[in-house]
This record gives sequence, C-alpha cells and structure tokens, in this order.
Amino acid sequence: MKREYYSDSIECFLNTSSEEIIGKLASKNEFSLEQTQRDAWIEEIDILHKALISFQGHLYFEYSIPRMGQRVDVIVLIGPVLFVLEFKIGEKEYPLHAIEQVWDYALDLKNFHESSHNHFIAPILIATKAQFANSNVVTTPQNDKLLFPAKSNNVGSLIEVIENVLLFAEGDDIEHFLWECGRYCPTPTIIEAATALYNRHSVDEISRSDASAINLSLTSNTVSDIIYASKDKKQKSICFVTGVPGAGKTLVGLNIANTHSDESNDLYSVFLSGNGPLVNILREALVRDKVQREKERGNKIKKGEAFREVKARIQNIHHFRDDCLVDPLPPIEHVALFDEAQRAWDKKQTSNFMLRKKKNPNFNQSEPEFLISCLDRHQDWAVIVCLVGGGQEINTGEAGISEWIEVLNKSFSGWHIYLSSRLTDSEYGAGKILNKVALCPNVVHKDELHLSVSMRSFRAENVSLLVKQLLDLDIEKARNTLKNIKKYPIVITRNLDKAKQWLKKQARGSERYGIVVSSQAERLKPHAIDVKSPMNPIYWFLNGKDDVRSSYYLEDVATEFHIQGLELDWVCVMWDADFRYLKEGWKHLSFRGNRWTCIRKVERKNYLKNAYRVLLTRARQGMVIVVPSGDINDPTRDTEFYDGTYESLKDIGFTEI
Repeated sequence: MKREYYSDSIECFLNTSSEEIIGKLASKNEFSLEQTQRDAWIEEIDILHKALISFQGHLYFEYSIPRMGQRVDVIVLIGPVLFVLEFKIGEKEYPLHAIEQVWDYALDLKNFHESSHNHFIAPILIATKAQFANSNVVTTPQNDKLLFPAKSNNVGSLIEVIENVLLFAEGDDIEHFLWECGRYCPTPTIIEAATALYNRHSVDEISRSDASAINLSLTSNTVSDIIYASKDKKQKSICFVTGVPGAGKTLVGLNIANTHSDESNDLYSVFLSGNGPLVNILREALVRDKVQREKERGNKIKKGEAFREVKARIQNIHHFRDDCLVDPLPPIEHVALFDEAQRAWDKKQTSNFMLRKKKNPNFNQSEPEFLISCLDRHQDWAVIVCLVGGGQEINTGEAGISEWIEVLNKSFSGWHIYLSSRLTDSEYGAGKILNKVALCPNVVHKDELHLSVSMRSFRAENVSLLVKQLLDLDIEKARNTLKNIKKYPIVITRNLDKAKQWLKKQARGSERYGIVVSSQAERLKPHAIDVKSPMNPIYWFLNGKDDVRSSYYLEDVATEFHIQGLELDWVCVMWDADFRYLKEGWKHLSFRGNRWTCIRKVERKNYLKNAYRVLLTRARQGMVIVVPSGDINDPTRDTEFYDGTYESLKDIGFTEI
C-alpha cells in the first residue's frame, strides 16, 4: 500500500508541470479538494521546483503517518539524509506548535519506520512570510541522527539548509526503493490509537507488525470469531483476555467496539470502563479531534454535537449499569467489552453503593453478577469480553477476576466460557475458582486470548517484567533483566529538580512528560507535591506546553487512579515513604493525622503494591525515579524512611544522576 499521494525522482518531478502533479495529488485525496489546499500545493511545488534543481534523489508528497492521523507535506531523500518538510504557506512566524509538528513527524519515522531508523533525519519548517532564520545544523543530545528542526522562509534559505545538512551528514546514499519497502511498526498511545480507530484506520495500520507483537491482531481476530460464532449459534459467551501491562488489551476492546459501531446492526458493541479518567480523556480527545478535522474540511461542528456522537462508543460502566437498573429490557448492545474487568466491584462494595447512592437496600449482587445478568436478558445471543490486567486492582472493593468466574459457575451455567490460558498466573488471582469450572464442557482455553508483549514501550519490552521482579524483591533476576534493557533509560536520583531537568532534556517535539505519585504519598508537600490537591486529568493529559494545568508544567501530579490505562513518553515517579524497603521486605504504610501507620489488611497491602506497579509501568520511552532524601528533623520524613528504598534501587543497578 502506497503511503503517499505522489512520489517520483527529483529529476522527473522537475520535468513535470504543477498541474499534472496537482492532478495526481487530487486523485488520491480522500476529501473534496478545497481551494486553500490547491493553492498550498501550487506554492509548495513551485518552491521545490526552484530549490531542488541542483539535487538528486526522490520525494514524496502527503506521506501518511497513521499513528498520528496526519500526513507529512513532503519527504525528500537526498544522499544520506531524509528531509521532512512542513510548509506553512503565508505564515509570518515559526510557531511552536508547527515546530513540534514537523519534529513529531521526524520522530515517528525515526522510532517506527524500519528503513528510517539508522539514517539522518532533518525536519524543516518552511514559513513563507516569516523572517530569515539561522540555518545552522544542530544535533539532539540523544545522538541518534535526528536533528533539531531547521527553519526556512524561501527558496534560498531552503537550499542553504539542505546544503548545510548534507555537508554535516555522513554515510551511504539512501536507496529509495529499499526505504519505501521498510515496514511501519508503530506503537501508539491509547489516545492516538482511539483517535486513529475512530477515523477508520485498522488495528494493523496503527500497531506493530513484527513477529513478537503479532498476537495483537491475532487476539482481536479470535475475539471477533467468538462473537460471530455466538451470533450464528445463538449462544451466550464470555471471554477473558489477559495481557502484561501495556500489551494492548484496551486497544483490542476499542477496535472491536469501533468495528461494530452501527446501532442498527445486531453486532453493535459498546466499550465499557470503570476507569473514569480514561473514559473522560478518550472522549475529550476524540471530540477535539473531530472538531479539528471538520474545521480543516471547512465544516463547522459544535463540540456538544461531536460529544453526542462519541459518548455512545465509549461509556462509563457505572452509567451502563444504572441504565440497566432503570430499564428491565435487554440493552441495545449484544456485545459488551469490559475494560479492566478485574476492577469490577464485589457484592459488599456494590450493595453499599446501592444503599448510599441509589436508596436501594435490597440489592445483593456483585457488579460482575449484575452486568452478566443484563446481557443475559437477550433471548437469542450475547457476548461479554472481559479485558483483564494482572495485579491491577488498586481500590477498595475491587473484586478481581475470580468473582466473574464464581458467578458464572453459580448463576449462569449455560454460558460458554473462553479463558486465556494465562488466567491461572498468580497475578490474576483466579487459580482456585478456575479449578471449579475446568472440567465443564462449555469451557475453552485459548492461548490467543493472552497478549504477551508490552506495546507501551517501543524501546524495551521487558520493563513490565523488571517492575514485577522489583516489586517481588527478586533482586538477582531484576539485575539481569535491567542489563538487557538498552534503549530505555531508567535513572534514579534524590533531587526532584534534577529529575525535572532530565525529563525536559529527554523529551523532543510534543513528547509528553509528567510526575506521577502514589495516592498515599502524603509527605511530599515539602517538595510542592500535594496528592490531595485537585487536578483535572483531561487538561493534564491533553493540553499543551502553554497550559499550567498540563503535565508539561511539572506542577500538578497524577496518581495511580488518574493514570491507570494511560501513558506518557517520559515519567518521573516520586517515591514516598508509604511503600518503603526494609531488610525484611516491603513495608506498607498509610499517613493518618500526623504519623505513618502500618497497613495490616492483605488486600490493602496489595492495592499499594499494585499502585506502584501502575506508576512504574506508565512510561513509553524512559523514566526517572526520585526517592527524596528525607529530613532527619522531621519525624514524618526521617531519612531512614527513604534510604533503604534508594539503596535497594542502586543495588539492582539503576544509574544515578
């Protein structure tokens, strides 16, 4: 599949008229050709016809970057360099968002396009009405052949930039036919993935295609097969999809819900999550994208109208539950996909909520039991897909996956059960109850329902394993795992300011960074971190560098409740004394009044451990862990509360800064 609208050698391009090139561009354009777009193409072609006369190579107009849902204006291959050109026709400045845009395109190619990995990449912003800018070549601290964005305002300055880069760059010429054959293997954030799927990109287009990650498509297809078979056979089925943190469980659910989004079709599906911040952030991201795309097409759409279109696709599980409480009829959907199903409430938590909030004193079902009963109202067929994270329960009353199996065994014996073969692993906590249903004739185990490779970090797939070994105090294995993690920097420090500087130095383009902390980290106030201070996750995750409420400002922090299911490129984990290392193991504490108190209940200990598991697996490209030095004069922040944790991290081999 060609990713560009038009491509040719520079020699042929120079001998082809603007009208002929525009005709080819227009024939590939998926939208009606606006006059503004036509005029922009004419000026871009005119500039390049003049600027490229003395060069040889190949060029590509409107090159697709599906992970970002965008197209690069022009890519030019000259000698050993891949030039990424972004034109801003009529622009009088070099706005930051435009600089980040062209840098993001270059980063995408560097990180995810196989045949671009090892070449020099030079992003250039061309603002045709701006003042002259210095054309010096500047490398980034990462020394990975990706240059800082250069600026140009006319033909002469563009020629100067290209010549300067070619004088700097060394290496063999890029063979255009080999470059074109390179695989595009992206690992989008969940926000990028949701936006791309909503805009009708396939899961194959926006996910890696290498052998180690092939099971993402395989799992999606397996779940789809179960849905179609259940419809054809008129049976009710439930399947449990497991996976390591960041493996793409949510992406599988979003893909199926997006594939079957026609309400008039029997296969109509709904994506449900009890993770309020995730639902709100995904909805807002889709709404913003919808409004912006319509604006670019010359259409006006109100945000409220876009929201009404989006909210049916992604719903809060509690709102779905409440609708089913009021309406005794079967829900419109035959297929329900429950994200983070292990976080559904147990009977006690659900009954307490119903009594306090709904004034219903007689409710005696757990959330899994009630949700299954809602889909069971269908007379013909239904499918429930439970997306399950191991060791992800972080809040009081979260039942874990065993409750789902228990109620199926007790109350819904006619349902067909499809189990991931890895559901027996200890972190899923379902071992004992699985034994009860193991011999039932309608139970099927499938390897394809487990996602084994983390897609969150495209730089190192073993980060989740390292975190598991760290939290399990399997120190020797953690040391060995860390040695094999090469391109994913993990550093430690006692100084928050150093950590902030490190984050800013690592991030390029619009790569997002921020500070995350445990919700129990109540003695970080001397560092201007207050976990009780309200923050808006939508602004924190989606707003830009000019907004003090965004993660970029490194002022507001996110806890495990805000960030579960989401990710940043670069993360600072601020480690408080609530989860501290002693010779006998981890000590779990909660700050009450004016002192730390020991946590006794096993489930609360697990919640705290899982909170740090969530925090330590949020970074896509690298992280810095800050363990404060404490204060010997403050009995709530004594240095010994922190020293053991820091020394244990040093012992594993993390680099200090």
